Amino acid sequence: MKKIILSIIFFCICFSGKSQYNNDVKIETILKTDTTSIGQKIVYPTFQNNEVSVLKITIPSGKSTGWHIHNFPVFAYILKGELTIELENNKTILFAENSSFSEVINTLHNGKNNGNEDVILIAFFMGEKGKPLSIHKDTTQIIQKK
Repeated sequence: MKKIILSIIFFCICFSGKSQYNNDVKIETILKTDTTSIGQKIVYPTFQNNEVSVLKITIPSGKSTGWHIHNFPVFAYILKGELTIELENNKTILFAENSSFSEVINTLHNGKNNGNEDVILIAFFMGEKGKPLSIHKDTTQIIQKK
């Protein structure tokens, strides 16, 4: 009996996403992960005043975000161009147009456009109301590695 009930629950979960919308609506998974782009486990911090910010970010050719840290989950989708993420350990990760990723957490990094066209991305910041979305290396001393 337990197997039958579990099978019914599994069937309902598997098909519930599609059944929520009209059959003409196309559903495509862009990102589904429990780790960042370097394998860190995604953990949602507890804030007093949770806030989600969704930003469209344009990085011109040859420019970068500057070295910074996020202390909460950030997710991004590349609409146009190719983004290179430089990490503090001298490694780089390349994200192509129409790809998505989970940004590194508490890790110094720099988003760089090495291409000939603008990089345009949409970023989802799971932060705290009234707090900065990132901590930049130029403005703080807390970024020093242990």
